[in-house]
Amino acid sequence: MKDAFGAPQSLLVLGGTSEIALATARRLIALRTRTVHLAGRPSPALDAAADELRGRGADVRTVAFDALDSASHEAVLGEVFAGGDIDLVLLAFGIAGDQGRDEEEPLAAVRVAQTNYTGAVSAGLVCAGALQAQGHGSLVVLSSVAGERVRRADFIYGSSKAGLDAFAHGLGDALHGTGVHVMVVRPGALRPEPAAEPVPVPGPVPASAMSAPARFAAAPLESSALTTTPQEVAEAIVAGLRRRAETVWVPGALRAVMSALRHVPRPLFRRLPL
Repeated sequence: MKDAFGAPQSLLVLGGTSEIALATARRLIALRTRTVHLAGRPSPALDAAADELRGRGADVRTVAFDALDSASHEAVLGEVFAGGDIDLVLLAFGIAGDQGRDEEEPLAAVRVAQTNYTGAVSAGLVCAGALQAQGHGSLVVLSSVAGERVRRADFIYGSSKAGLDAFAHGLGDALHGTGVHVMVVRPGALRPEPAAEPVPVPGPVPASAMSAPARFAAAPLESSALTTTPQEVAEAIVAGLRRRAETVWVPGALRAVMSALRHVPRPLFRRLPL
């Protein structure tokens, strides 16, 4: 259960090596979260993330979880909930893919869609059912501005995020009044931040190596006012949980920018340097 200050005592992260998820976990541990389940494919990175959070004072357990193995979700996640109530689930897994390759290799495009959308639908429904059964809790879903107006440059990734965004909002409506809160987070492009925490950024990231969300926010959306960092997203998540927000934009200015872009006629939108 949440403590007297409203901070969640237990956290389940789906996508245990996500930068945003780990920044959020650090912030929550500082605010009294004591039990953290990091779910993801077994890897040295997952183990290192767990060790780092343990060093901050949390009881951290790793969970072998594969977004693509939907048939296993009920058993794997059910076991986590069977060990005690979970106050907060953070759905943070996803892959950017490679637009050029994925257009030529449909099976690669399907993998992006299955990971970002169908995997999230499966895991999200399992967790939502468990939260509803315990009578309380929050489900935070990391979406993306890329799903707000899908561009030609990354329409495979963007369409998967658009589907996830719509699913999460619909799930929130379905759970309204049950005691379960669903919050959708739409971050902009991630810019490097000076890291006093874990691993320093080795240098400028070339455009070819940028993630799909970063590529989406390139050009006019690359200004510092419209980009963010994992730490800023984490702080926005914590603030959104406190006020039980349903949608959180990070940074907030993106809300107005994307509202305008949604209404740009398609012939003109195609010509924008986005």
